[in-house]
Amino acid sequence: MILAECGELLKTMFPHLEGVLVEEVSPEGGVLHIVARTVESVPVPCPDCATPSVRRHSGYQRRLADGAVGGRQVSIELTVRRLFCDDQRCARVTFAEQVDGLTVRYGRRTPQLRCLLSAIAVALAGRAGERLAARLPVPVSRTTLLALVMALPDPYAETPRVLGVDEFATRKGHKYGTVLVDCETHAPIDLLPDRESATFAAWLTDHPGVEIICRDRGGAFADGARTGAPDAVQVADLWHLWHNLAETVKSLVSKHSSCLREPALASESPPEVLHPPLSHAGRLAERARRHHAAVHDLLGQGLTIRAVARRLELSRNTVRRYARAVTWEELATGRWQNLPSTLDPYKSYLHQRWHEGHTSGAKLHAELRERGFTGSYSVVRDYLRRFRRTSGDRPPPARPPGVRKVTGWITRNPDRMNDDDQQKLKAILARCPELEAATGHVRSFAAMMAIRSASRLPEWIATARADEHHGLRGFADGLLADLDAVILGLSTEWSSGCVEGRVTDIKLLKRQMAGRAGLPLLRKRVLLVAADRRQHRVTNQTAH
Repeated sequence: MILAECGELLKTMFPHLEGVLVEEVSPEGGVLHIVARTVESVPVPCPDCATPSVRRHSGYQRRLADGAVGGRQVSIELTVRRLFCDDQRCARVTFAEQVDGLTVRYGRRTPQLRCLLSAIAVALAGRAGERLAARLPVPVSRTTLLALVMALPDPYAETPRVLGVDEFATRKGHKYGTVLVDCETHAPIDLLPDRESATFAAWLTDHPGVEIICRDRGGAFADGARTGAPDAVQVADLWHLWHNLAETVKSLVSKHSSCLREPALASESPPEVLHPPLSHAGRLAERARRHHAAVHDLLGQGLTIRAVARRLELSRNTVRRYARAVTWEELATGRWQNLPSTLDPYKSYLHQRWHEGHTSGAKLHAELRERGFTGSYSVVRDYLRRFRRTSGDRPPPARPPGVRKVTGWITRNPDRMNDDDQQKLKAILARCPELEAATGHVRSFAAMMAIRSASRLPEWIATARADEHHGLRGFADGLLADLDAVILGLSTEWSSGCVEGRVTDIKLLKRQMAGRAGLPLLRKRVLLVAADRRQHRVTNQTAH
C-alpha cells in the first residue's frame, strides 16, 4: 500500500507520523508494518548547542513499537539521519536526529505507546497490567511495566496547610509506614518508611508551612509534630478518641465478666453438655494464670516482647495477648461459650413452648420454620437434647451476652437500642456498680462529643479522675496529657477521616500486588493513582 493511496487516512490514524515520509504500509499476520524515513531537507538542531544542521554524516534504521490498530500490533521501521554539528565551538561532532512525538533517545516505543503502558501500569501494576496489555494487543512484560511506573515523576504537591498523618501496615504486626494527606484536598502527599517520630519530624522540617496537624492519639506523631513543626497546632482525631474509650470499656467489661451472667447462672452448676470437663477447664485456667504472671513479670524487668517470647518459648502474638490482658481471668474465659447460632433469635420461643409441654422436636421445628427459621431439624433436635439432659423439664439457661456485645451496648446511643437490649444492659449494670459508673461517664462523654462542647472537657476529666472505681482513670489521664489537641478535636472541623480513606486505598493497592510491593513502588502508585483520579474528576467537571 503506497502513501499516495491512503495519505489522509494515515495522517488521521497516526498523527505523530506527519513529520516523516511514509513509504510503505503492509499488514503481515497480526502486525502492521510501516516503513518511513525522515525528510532530508529539514534542519535538525544540535542537542548541545542547538545549531540547526542538514549536513548528513550517515543513516540507520530504528524499529519502534506503536499502539495497536484494528487489533494488530504496529511496528514502525524508521530511517533516521546522523548529522554533523556545524558549530566549531561545540564539543559534539555528530548527532542522531529525533522526531518530535515519535522518537526519544534509546526508546523502542513511541511516546504514545509509552504513555498508554504507563497508565496501565499505574492502574494495575505488573501481572494484571501484563494480561491487559496482551489483550490490547501491546504485549509487554510485568517487569517493564513496573519500570515504567518507577520512571514516572512524582506528581507535584505543595506543602499542605492542614496535614493529616496516620500509620499503615506494610506487613501487619511487623512493619509499618506513615501516610501524609492534605486534609483540604484529601490527596496523599507522601509515604514515609516507618512510623517513628524522628522520620516524621524530618519531613516536617523539610516542608515548612504546615499550620494544623490532624493525628491519632499515638505519642510518636505528637512528638514528631512538636519537633518538626513547633508552631503548628495539633488536632486529636475524634474517631480515635472514641476508639480509645471503647477499648478501655472493653477491658473493663472483660475484667467484670462475671457480672454478665445472671445470679441464677452463677449459683447453679451448669449442665454438663454446655461446658467442658472441669479438669480441662482447670488446666486451661492454671496455664493462663501461670503465663500471665510470667509475661508481666518479665515485662516489668524491662524485657521486650521478642525477648519474653524467646524466654518463655511462646509466639510473639501470644505474649502480646497476655501483655494486654489486665487479669488472667480475661484469657481463661473460653470464647466457645458465646459462639453465635442461627437458633439464637428463636430460643426464647422454644423455652416458652417447652414449658407449655410441647417437647416434639419435629413439631417445634415446623413452628420455627413458620416464624422464619432457616436451619435444619438437627439444629433444633440437638438443642432440645440439652433440655432433656438437665434435671426435670427446666430448659437450659440462656447464654449470657459476650464482652464485645456488652461493650457495644455501653458505647451505643441508648435511643438506637431495642427494648430487649436495654433491659439486659440495665440488669447487668444493676449487678455491677463499676460498670454502671463507667456507663454514666461514657454517655456523658458521648454527649459532649455530639455537640462538640470542648468547654465541658476539663470538668469531665476531673470527675473521671476523682472516681477510682469505674476504671476510666487511665483514659482520663491520657486526655489530660494531650489536652490541647483533644480540645481542638472537639472544637474544630478538622479530623483524620480523609487519612483513613487513603489507608483503605493503600490496602487495596497492596492486595492488588499480592502484598509483595516494596515501599518505593507502593509510594509511587499511591501518589500517581491519586493524581489520575483528580485529573479524571477535573476532566469530567470540565466536560459537564
